[in-house]
Amino acid sequence: MTTANELKDVGNGHFKNGAYDDAVAAFTRAIELDATNHVLHSNRSAAHAGAERWSDALRDAERTIELKSDWGKGYGRKGAALFGAGDLEGAREAYAAGLALEPENAMLRSGLEDVEFAMKRKGESDAGMNQIGDMFRAPDLMAKLAMNPATREYVSQPDFLAMMEEVKRNPSALNNHLRDPRMMNVLSVAMGVKVMSGDDAAKEFGEHEADSKKTEPAPKAPVEEPAKAPEPEVSETRKQALEAKEAGNAAYKKRDFDTAIANYDKAIELDPEDVSFLNNRAAANLEKGDLDACIADCESAIEKGRSIRADYTIIAKAMTRKGNALVKQGKLEAAIDTYQRSLTEHRTADTLKRLNDTEKALKDAATAAYLDPVKGEEARERGNAFFKDQKFPEAVKEYSEAIARNPNDHKAYSNRSASYTKLAAFNEALKDAEKCIELEPTFAKGYTRKGHVQFFTKSYDDAVETYTEGLKHDPNNEELKDGLRRCHEQINRGAMGQLSEEEMKARQERAMANPEIQGILSDPVMRQVLQDMSTDPKAAAEHQKNPIIMAKVQKLINAGIVQVR
Repeated sequence: MTTANELKDVGNGHFKNGAYDDAVAAFTRAIELDATNHVLHSNRSAAHAGAERWSDALRDAERTIELKSDWGKGYGRKGAALFGAGDLEGAREAYAAGLALEPENAMLRSGLEDVEFAMKRKGESDAGMNQIGDMFRAPDLMAKLAMNPATREYVSQPDFLAMMEEVKRNPSALNNHLRDPRMMNVLSVAMGVKVMSGDDAAKEFGEHEADSKKTEPAPKAPVEEPAKAPEPEVSETRKQALEAKEAGNAAYKKRDFDTAIANYDKAIELDPEDVSFLNNRAAANLEKGDLDACIADCESAIEKGRSIRADYTIIAKAMTRKGNALVKQGKLEAAIDTYQRSLTEHRTADTLKRLNDTEKALKDAATAAYLDPVKGEEARERGNAFFKDQKFPEAVKEYSEAIARNPNDHKAYSNRSASYTKLAAFNEALKDAEKCIELEPTFAKGYTRKGHVQFFTKSYDDAVETYTEGLKHDPNNEELKDGLRRCHEQINRGAMGQLSEEEMKARQERAMANPEIQGILSDPVMRQVLQDMSTDPKAAAEHQKNPIIMAKVQKLINAGIVQVR
């Protein structure tokens, strides 16, 4: 008899392969054998979470904690389920409770950090100040202020710079500075519109009101305009840096990357504090194919950006570009790590797609590198030896190895299906049998494997179709003929009412879950046919002449819905 530990191993194998539904099925059967095993509930919680069934994952996590309240991983499962369901506060409490028991648990610490980061970002969003923060963190805002006559002298005032830095860090602090006329001018420059303070608006309204009361304005004596103070020579170097950047951009668009890089070099030399220049040069180096130079520029941009507290979108862009260069170098694992860090800075659809594509490429590369038909055959032979010794979990493991080494080996799928059947893992057995038939439609064993699973699950009608299809490819196969005979015996027993009430009820419940059966029973014509067959022999005889109708009636008889007395 299969033990709970053996089923747990089967479930773990499915989980590692991303087959979460199969993993849940295996863990469920294990729990039926050992209902108080906290590890089984924990593993099933993880499998539900993998399939994003958060309520089921939470239910198993809470059961895990109930069974073993001093085990940190149970709280980790609960935290993951609540996090996935969007209950950030609940997730935080769960991870914190786990850490109280196991302060050094890396999984719990990482989970808590992820939740707190998500809560921080959500809080910023709820505050509705992200757009203000983005505007004040824009890399070219200070340049605009330095070049605008109304604001250029502010950039040399320490208290103004401190005020700007405060709003950058905390956009809600803007409300504290709205009465400062300098801040109103900053908003005008940043948004490109005239922004008036409350005092300015009142003054302007008062002037208009006074003007409306005047009948004839008194003649004014000419007033000499005061001479304007000479404008200070501010940011000439900055202007030259921006001009060099624009020249670089123009060359980049023409795909003249050497010229673009030379101009970006000049811009960086003139203004080494502007991270965007490094990002632009990195892009040019990437297109040119100088991947090492691109990565170096990206790392410099990230380091510089952190030191000057640059906008997180700029840092994220540098990280994504570094990831792109790493992909081109074939360093997929390093690229995945870089993309993930970029997404923690700023989540964009482009970076997420690049991450998913790179993860798939890495998985495909690992799969391709592992292929070896010779070793696959060796693994299948080892599986056969375990099967003969009735060591079915070990056999499954070896057959899985054979499939990993040679995914086109239909015999490995056939043999693993037989092993799963012995373990009563019927869903897995059915999938393997169907895969075997897909790979080699003329291989009779594939049909016997599939038919046996359907027979054991009392899907006799489906089993009849499977055995019949197999006999088309191998008409003399005795195993297929015997399977077909046994199915007809069971169908006839049901049709003649020879099954127990419990057996008949279970069979009908399974049949009613079949969409084809549901369609037949919901058809008004078929309902009338069934009524006529019970009450009107003459009409029933007419119906029997219609092969389409009789095929549907036979389907109901095979499924146990209709009985023949």
